[in-house]
Amino acid sequence: MTQIIRQLSGVEDPTHIKHFVLDTNVLLHNPNALYMFDDNQVIVPFAVLEELDKFKKANDDVGRSAREVIRQLDRLRQKGRLADGVAWNDKGGSIRVDFAEDVRPKALTDQVPDNRIIGVAWGLKERGFRSIMITKDINVRLKSDSLGIQTEDFEAQKVDIDHLYAGYTTLDVAGELIDQLYEEKQLEVEALAPSPEAGLLEPLGPSVLDEDEGLELHANQFVQLRNAVDESHTGLARRLADTDHLIPVHGPRKPVTGIMARNVQQTMALDLLLDDEIKLLTLLGTAGTGKTLLALAAGMTKVFAEQRYDKLLVARPIMPMGRDIGYLPGDKDEKLSAWMQPIFDNLQYLLSTRGAGSQHAESKQPEQRIEYLMSSGQLVLEPLTYIRGRSIPHQFMIIDEAQNLTPHEVKTIVSRVGEGTKIVLTGDIAQIDNPYLDASSNGLSFMVERLKGEALVGHVLLARTERSELASLAAEKL
Repeated sequence: MTQIIRQLSGVEDPTHIKHFVLDTNVLLHNPNALYMFDDNQVIVPFAVLEELDKFKKANDDVGRSAREVIRQLDRLRQKGRLADGVAWNDKGGSIRVDFAEDVRPKALTDQVPDNRIIGVAWGLKERGFRSIMITKDINVRLKSDSLGIQTEDFEAQKVDIDHLYAGYTTLDVAGELIDQLYEEKQLEVEALAPSPEAGLLEPLGPSVLDEDEGLELHANQFVQLRNAVDESHTGLARRLADTDHLIPVHGPRKPVTGIMARNVQQTMALDLLLDDEIKLLTLLGTAGTGKTLLALAAGMTKVFAEQRYDKLLVARPIMPMGRDIGYLPGDKDEKLSAWMQPIFDNLQYLLSTRGAGSQHAESKQPEQRIEYLMSSGQLVLEPLTYIRGRSIPHQFMIIDEAQNLTPHEVKTIVSRVGEGTKIVLTGDIAQIDNPYLDASSNGLSFMVERLKGEALVGHVLLARTERSELASLAAEKL
């Protein structure tokens, strides 16, 4: 406490402790950010409390995060005065609310929350402290950095997007190993270890070769095997859960709700989608790679044809490119209909004679069949707003556009999954509409990296656009 009072009085900090000034968006992104700076001091500007007060009444995830931060600060208040700083661990970590209105530079004279928050970091710097501004707002980072303040993004839950796990790799191997895989219906992982007798073994996708430990394959990771001598001689295998052997992957022998895989990544995706042992699956890919269509096709097969699950639940986050759902005309169902139109488009294709094939053709129009499935309760389309707080057992659950979710929101959603439920998250991390997320900080990327290698989890990066020849051309050239 003496140390904190001495810091507030303007005395030079002899321990060179870091003072992390948190912007409001960091706490809304993850309420637990208060406790992620270990043995340093976290500063919450008074302007942040005022902004949290404005957000706390909202019934969305932002409102819930705001209320959680306020509750945590209130619990800390029971241990001491927040104005003096409250220690929360035995390593010297403390949290302090800065109520001071320091004299700010002329560039920050406007009484807007961003300027007041930056002003706190600037005031600490001017008094000789190691002040670091933490914000997810790019413009705030630009403004504070221009004032000479050390400025950083919230890095605690960011992943290295350049080395994001793809779910598969390609290896050049001896042709005998490929033959052995299909003849014996399995192949020991150790058989892929480099050896002079086996010839060249080189990873062409994300590396699975560790210089110290040899071959490293994650559970449910795919391996494209290619003959080192004859490139036309290939095979596809998947490491079965957390076992030490690979199994051959053939792909579905008949259409899945009328569609077949068009490339090897789609074959991988369908293999995981149709495997009931895989409880969580993430599908990443750019527009037109088939993420949502494949997930819906597998879900319809599992729910309607095989009756493996009770319902097919499809949800999307409320994150528009333009206007919000509240400005759309009509009641809740009519608003939801407009919001879920991309899902309806895929369902109509799958339920049409073109998509489903003659064996599923009926006299009813696709729109009528969708309406029937929804009225019977077998098909449920909802915004993610209504998922929180529920327990969802025995359902095939698809979360579309999951790249717009924070790591905290993804955790909340997956924790809703009940017994017997399979959940599939799809998204394009190159198209993020959330202003405070990017390719490396969104919940979908975070989940891919944190859960890779788990026996119940699968992942595939879809790289090739299959929507149409024009869509492929646009994805490549534009």
